[in-house]
Amino acid sequence: MILKFLHKIDNKFKKFINFGSLKKSFFLFSLVYFSIYFIKNFGQISFNINFEKNGINFFISFLFCIISIYFNAFAWKNIVRWFGKIDVKNKLVSFYVLTNILKYVPGGIWHFIERFNFLKNCSNTQLAFYSTLIEPYFMLSASFLLASIGMIFSPIYSLFLIPMVFINRKLIYILLRKLESLKRKAIEALKLENSRYELEQRIKLNSFFPTKAFLLEIGFILSKFAGFFMCFKMINSTDNPDLLFLLVIFCLSWSIGLVVPTAPSGVGVFEATFLFLIGRNIPQNVIIVSLIYFRLISTSADLLLSFPFLFKKVFKRI
Repeated sequence: MILKFLHKIDNKFKKFINFGSLKKSFFLFSLVYFSIYFIKNFGQISFNINFEKNGINFFISFLFCIISIYFNAFAWKNIVRWFGKIDVKNKLVSFYVLTNILKYVPGGIWHFIERFNFLKNCSNTQLAFYSTLIEPYFMLSASFLLASIGMIFSPIYSLFLIPMVFINRKLIYILLRKLESLKRKAIEALKLENSRYELEQRIKLNSFFPTKAFLLEIGFILSKFAGFFMCFKMINSTDNPDLLFLLVIFCLSWSIGLVVPTAPSGVGVFEATFLFLIGRNIPQNVIIVSLIYFRLISTSADLLLSFPFLFKKVFKRI
């Protein structure tokens, strides 16, 4: 009864708000916001780095970005295992890593489609669809959990613990149906029909809570943050900022970039949100250069690991 009531409210809410247009507007606003601050601080921005002194930081940042991708891949493998497929092979990890670059393609569904098609060949359609669908939510919940450390600054940060509550055997099916309604574009591309009616029959959860998968997602966020922090240290090697404060800002900014699919891999949204949230606590020119270097390094890590996949795709078209 309560679920039907919430569903009616949700439908009425969607009629008044066009989320597609809202996300596109937010993406464009983020790009404009970041551009304004970049131009405003242009005179103080310098990309010159002493590689003799900071080369090791550059390399460590790149290494952390590589590690984060593998954390993410192993987390997905364990989500698939939690959903009932016990005999998961390491090919799943390598394929996840290879297709990671597709998240930069506009539309935000191409990495999803590739992984679904790959997993469908070794499991049932529902398991392939929902284990791929839920993985970003795991990332978001892990990021929000780390952001909840902000409770030491304000009790309101405790609200970021809420998404994690739904990742359990009792509530996961409600969450999956909700996520399914938000991914109509992907469902249409995959030509899936009536998947919700077989959901509980085809997916048998192995435990109450997917501890290993969730811990790996936390490792993913922390290694991403470590990559950013090394970029920050390259630009600002003298000051010692509040590490927890930076972590909270990073997690919130990265999460907002994740939930705006119009932005390929959160490009522009992550950077603009970080600038907005950090305020005047750290010089803006330092943050801007750190964010740009981090974006270049993390994208380079994706490109390096995905090169065999891209080469194969291009070779097939020739």
